[in-house]
Amino acid sequence: MKKLIRDPQTVVADTLAGMAQAHGDLLRVETGPDHIVRRDAPVSGKVGIVSGGGSGHEPLHGGFVGLGMLDAAVPGPVFTSPTPDPVLAATKAVDGGAGVLHVVKNYTGDVLNFETAADLAGAEGIEVETVVVDDDVAVKDSLYTAGRRGVAGTVLVEKIAGAAAERGDDLAAVAAVARKVNAQVRSMGIALAAPVVPHAGTPSFDLGDDEVEIGIGIHGEPGRERIPLEPVDSLVRRLVEPVLDDLPFTSEDDVLLFVNGMGATPLAELYIVFDAAASVLRERSITISRSLVGSFVTSLDMAGCSVTVLRLDDELKALWDAPVVTPALRWGR
Repeated sequence: MKKLIRDPQTVVADTLAGMAQAHGDLLRVETGPDHIVRRDAPVSGKVGIVSGGGSGHEPLHGGFVGLGMLDAAVPGPVFTSPTPDPVLAATKAVDGGAGVLHVVKNYTGDVLNFETAADLAGAEGIEVETVVVDDDVAVKDSLYTAGRRGVAGTVLVEKIAGAAAERGDDLAAVAAVARKVNAQVRSMGIALAAPVVPHAGTPSFDLGDDEVEIGIGIHGEPGRERIPLEPVDSLVRRLVEPVLDDLPFTSEDDVLLFVNGMGATPLAELYIVFDAAASVLRERSITISRSLVGSFVTSLDMAGCSVTVLRLDDELKALWDAPVVTPALRWGR
């Protein structure tokens, strides 16, 4: 294992220390228990938005804390859900009197621990709504979930819900728009090589030099099938067609196309994937009016990518275009 770390046991703490140093103008890092909050939190009268989950998926979630997106993020150990205590601390830290929305990826530990934190917050008089993201079409259940996994679509839910909260929507309305995004977004991923978890020191699964895993999860969970390596256009079609068929998307649709890197895939390759995915959408006369390309929901140093398609309407376009100022995503200001 070759990694730029001090100690496998202190990776999360050291990462948080670096974030605090690098982005102190946007956020503050609290410890004991660990959580990351907007520099100006709590914002009076504004719905707070909290998300989180296991570390190792950076910039998700801490990189999306800031104006127009998350008010707080809760990092757990690598690939492991945070416990209820830091989720509760983050919820209290961002409560500006208008309630708090929890955006939770559909993994059993995340769902249970955020649910417990929401109950504890409610006992302290904080109104909490929860939206569970389950955009992965690859498998119905996996090693970590009951039901579909929450993957790259989480970024789109957080951005659009964050914009709704920033414009002053109440808690019910912010939760409704988050659920609307989740209902209209689908994703699927592929792995070319496994990630190495720092405390394990070895790849999390075995994948031959001439093999790829179609439908992989962001923790390295198995996907739909393992196949021999194919040309990129063929591989991308294996991702895009199930995504388009699942909702299903039609020739009348206007969409956001998001190609996400899993951590070790160069941006040049992601643009090639985007071009191949766009070709499949053009074949179905689906209009791409918004796009996002980059590594936003990673799996440590996994080689691979995911493709996400979100069906848009005028409201979702306006919320996507609204200003955002976070370490990992910013435009409009």
